[in-house]
Amino acid sequence: MTYLLLLLGLLVLLLGGKFLVDGASAIAARMGLSPGLIGLTVVAFGTSAPELLVCITAALKGANDITMGNVVGSNISNITLVLGLSALVYPIFLSRSTLKLDYPFTLISSVLFFLMAFNGKISLFEGLVLLFFLILLNWYFFKKIERVEFSEDDALILKKKSKWLSLLMIIMGASGLYLGSELFVENGSLIAQTWGISERVIGITVIAVGTSLPELATSILAAVKKETDLALGNILGSNIMNVLSIVGLTAVIKPIQVAPEFIYGDFLWMLGFTLILLPIMRINLTISRINGALLLLLYLVYLYVLIV
Repeated sequence: MTYLLLLLGLLVLLLGGKFLVDGASAIAARMGLSPGLIGLTVVAFGTSAPELLVCITAALKGANDITMGNVVGSNISNITLVLGLSALVYPIFLSRSTLKLDYPFTLISSVLFFLMAFNGKISLFEGLVLLFFLILLNWYFFKKIERVEFSEDDALILKKKSKWLSLLMIIMGASGLYLGSELFVENGSLIAQTWGISERVIGITVIAVGTSLPELATSILAAVKKETDLALGNILGSNIMNVLSIVGLTAVIKPIQVAPEFIYGDFLWMLGFTLILLPIMRINLTISRINGALLLLLYLVYLYVLIV
């Protein structure tokens, strides 16, 4: 029964995020906000909402290992599992802006995350610092790059939605996120206790991969459509947002305690995978199917070391 409730929690969580994004985007479109601004704010926040609610719920319940495991595990699985599967579907061709902008920001945010966690706690002040960088980064992307995953056509379709239906979707989405996160965290902790597995391992594996399913689906769909730069941008952007928005907001609500196993283990894996990605990307500005298989293999190695 616990496993069914865990799956139900994940399903409700993901559907809640989708309803919230669709409803809020429709309201924003009716208000006349530009597609770029909607994509950068409403859509970007909504797709991170499942991870955010899980982290906040876990932190408030004192399950700090689930909070940290969710973020660190999501960043690891994004670079290895999600990117690896996407590259297997279709080789990923990079633009030079990815190497000059997306990747450096991903690496810097990961290093900053590690340094803040090194003393065993991410404080309220450090959470505010992360949120400050989040605002700066979003402003920079919107003003200078204006590369978003939301089009005029999307906005026109959303404008046709009923205002009351959009408001209902927002309410349903927010409720789904709350109920789903409660079920997901509670039953994830119960499974860990039943099997004698640490909450850290559950957080890094089951919960992290579960909350990364939107990124996985988006990236694989982009690879199927051969929009491969979009697939990579989605993955790197998700890792940046996980640190700046999710860790930042969670730490502001309640400071996060960080276990030594994360500092001297999982963080080093996360940084290592992030660094390995650079030489892979620089080879002909392509992540080939062989590279994708290598990333998947590295993820399996990490899981073996983690569990055994």
